[in-house]
Amino acid sequence: MNKQIIAAIDIGTNSIHMVIVQIEPSLPSFTVVAKEKDTVRLGDRDPATGKLTPEAIERSLATLRRCQELANSFNANQIIAVATSATREAPNGEAFIRQVEAEMGITINLISGREEARRIYLGVLSGMDFNEQPHIIIDIGGGSTELILADIHEPRFLSSTKIGAVRLAKEFVTTDPIDDGELKVLRAYIRGMLERPVDEIWQNLQLNEVPRTIGTSGTIETIAEIHAKEELGSVPDPLNGYEISYKDVEKIVKKLSKLSYEERLDVSGLSEKRAEIIIPGGVILLEAMNMLKLNSITICERALREGMIVDWMLARGMISSRLRYQNEVKKRNVIKIAQKYHVDLDYSERVAQFALSIFDQLQDKLHSWDTAERELLWSAAILHNSGVYVSHSSHHKHSYYLIRNAELLGFTELELELIANIARYHRKSKPKKKHSPYSELPHKRDQSIVRQLSAILRLAVALDRRNQGAIAAVECQYDSDNNSVCLQIQPLEVGDRCALELWNLSYKKELFEEEFDVELTATISNKLLAKVNG
Repeated sequence: MNKQIIAAIDIGTNSIHMVIVQIEPSLPSFTVVAKEKDTVRLGDRDPATGKLTPEAIERSLATLRRCQELANSFNANQIIAVATSATREAPNGEAFIRQVEAEMGITINLISGREEARRIYLGVLSGMDFNEQPHIIIDIGGGSTELILADIHEPRFLSSTKIGAVRLAKEFVTTDPIDDGELKVLRAYIRGMLERPVDEIWQNLQLNEVPRTIGTSGTIETIAEIHAKEELGSVPDPLNGYEISYKDVEKIVKKLSKLSYEERLDVSGLSEKRAEIIIPGGVILLEAMNMLKLNSITICERALREGMIVDWMLARGMISSRLRYQNEVKKRNVIKIAQKYHVDLDYSERVAQFALSIFDQLQDKLHSWDTAERELLWSAAILHNSGVYVSHSSHHKHSYYLIRNAELLGFTELELELIANIARYHRKSKPKKKHSPYSELPHKRDQSIVRQLSAILRLAVALDRRNQGAIAAVECQYDSDNNSVCLQIQPLEVGDRCALELWNLSYKKELFEEEFDVELTATISNKLLAKVNG
């Protein structure tokens, strides 16, 4: 397998970061060959509407153009990009994403807070040896703070809390230097917001376990740089592995909080933009360390960007040993959500098996979808009946809502939307323009995925109409001359004519025939009977 150059862009609330890496598939690992960062302050949203401002959008577009130019100069095979809390929460966030794609051809995946935390974990894991020790990871961003408890095998607890350096600076800090009253309110608010995730971390730690603590992000790195310059006279390069005690963090945050913005600019290691938000960011770190009873924190320079690279490698089967557990993160989370909503897994797995069988047999004949779409189909098949948890009436619509609002780790927001739509159309109405979740999908290609995969899912559902596994297998025979598909059905038991399944197929086949422009027939196969009699 040839070496590949991949660029990963993280569009955050405060900054846009890019890392360009060379993949070493034989190891497997990657080497960072270039980095780019710019403070764009997407989090400076319009206070009245909550929208991303035109100025912030223009700053972001300019930075993304530079990132693209740099990636192209390294002959990057692919640019992958994610956006986090500022874009996720803004009413015009989707419009911003579409604008970037239209102007630059860069596809931005919107990810949830917990998915962001999972990828931060992967990034840290790629740069530090966990051994068999649990680790608490703290990542303080512009819009959110991720607290993670993990070991080398898995993340035990992932959280994303809406407290970030830019968000809190905007909402809580009006004095300069910050007065004691505002500082007390800020600290109390942060403690209140961190209470639940901190409690969860304690609950997931076993007796006698002493976790190591890792800090990532600009806020924590800046505090470490200030400490290093004071103590060592210079900043270590790399900063990875640098350790700073709770007492020293407390000392630095206390010192900075007494200074005005102009005075903070004179602090060695503190940039102009970081000086504006370092107080709330530092207080988040201080309160998190205090509540978790942490004596020190170790810097890791790898985080979300590098986690995106690891996730990309996992999705392509490049990593299978040290991170084997992570390979199945999507599958495990789909099953977890299915169990949460009391889905009949035996039934759903039969439907999924039929759906994938039809998908595989007709690949490169009726459709050209690949592994990623196959995964969406499997997920939708497993969860298509989850809406019954709410009510059997219109349960396909309830399934859409439950899937769309589930925190399915490993999936982007668009992938969740596609899975939810595929599941929603497993019965009743076909996709229509008046259905906003379908019509508002960003691309015609996405709508085509929903139509074609839901058409396949409808056939799979019909093949287990009695919900008792009456059909052992289905063989798809495609006749290109006559533009037809014949489903050869093999009953599990000899003599079973599968009348209900055949009737349901005739009822459910309309969307399939319309979408793939074929005529569908189904017959009972004699293969099983011949085998038994022989």
